[in-house]
Amino acid sequence: MTRQDEILKSIVEYFIKTAEPVGSKTLMEAYRLDCSSATIRNEMNTLESLGYLEKTHTSSGRVPSEKGYQYYVEHLRSGSVDEGIKNALQTVFGERAKSVEEVMKESCEILSHMTNLASVVLGPAVNEECLQRVQIIPLGANTATAVFVTDKGYVENKTFVIPDNLSMEEVEKNVSFLNNRLVGTPISQLVGKMEAMKPALTDYMVGEKIIYQAILEAFVKFTSDRMSFYGKDALFKQPEFATDADKLRKVMSLLDHPAELRKAVKDSKATPTGVQVHIGSDKDGMEDVSLVSAKLNVPGLSDALLTLLGPSRMDYESVVATLEYVTAAIDKYFSTQKKGGQLVLCQTTIMPENQKPAPPKKPSKPKQKK
Repeated sequence: MTRQDEILKSIVEYFIKTAEPVGSKTLMEAYRLDCSSATIRNEMNTLESLGYLEKTHTSSGRVPSEKGYQYYVEHLRSGSVDEGIKNALQTVFGERAKSVEEVMKESCEILSHMTNLASVVLGPAVNEECLQRVQIIPLGANTATAVFVTDKGYVENKTFVIPDNLSMEEVEKNVSFLNNRLVGTPISQLVGKMEAMKPALTDYMVGEKIIYQAILEAFVKFTSDRMSFYGKDALFKQPEFATDADKLRKVMSLLDHPAELRKAVKDSKATPTGVQVHIGSDKDGMEDVSLVSAKLNVPGLSDALLTLLGPSRMDYESVVATLEYVTAAIDKYFSTQKKGGQLVLCQTTIMPENQKPAPPKKPSKPKQKK
């Protein structure tokens, strides 16, 4: 490590810890660097001229720039995983009868608590998946659940009441009718296609209003970006956001618009281990905001992203290592569970791919094969 690298590393880590600009004298005293204060000042001037440091308006101290943080992430950090997060995850994974939803929620809450950052699970974009099937599951004499599955494995369901004048066989016939016309449709086009079909449904579907409305409502939810957000309070505690309402509004706006968040992640730079880091700037409207993301392959959320969001001053050394560990542990857990038997997804049992569920009662008219 060169002297400039050592000084930059010390400045980044001091600023992460204190949120205060650092000068040469403070740096020398805090890290006992083997050079004079004048030498440190000269090196800091050089690092500033190269774009790795910035001078604040309120003091003579320096803070890391976007370029400085990026260089630190790529070349200077080491990082280890806190034993506390390992033990906490073992507790979550030790209880086998949990749904995918519960495991993800508890894992993300632990991740947010241990890093003091917000965590976001972002599912695949709706224009990247298609409807695979709609399946009807009777729950009682007058209730049923319609289960919708995409080719990415995402599942949604809608429970509805069946009128007395509508038999389960007629409901299944209606669902079969819709399957024949909707399977393979991109998720983003389902609502429009359903609305276009509505005039023709009266001629083909018995009790079509009940089935149509139940399925349409599920499709409306289906076509919204799947995003789960944990640890919002962690953002309010960060000095950058606690004292600057405008910056906090920008962060919350990002969370309200999944497409913008997805774009920011897409523009991230990948570390050698595959974790993606996006350090915001004035240019992209994300000043003092950073994202650290990793891919997940969770049942029902294949190609999902787990993202930690917080100030640019976040502890990258710990955050990157922790996210690597957590995503690897989650992937391993679900891989083991899949080999062992059934998976529970959003409280709905999903059979492994090599097993087929029992077929529903045959409708009065045979299904057409796609």
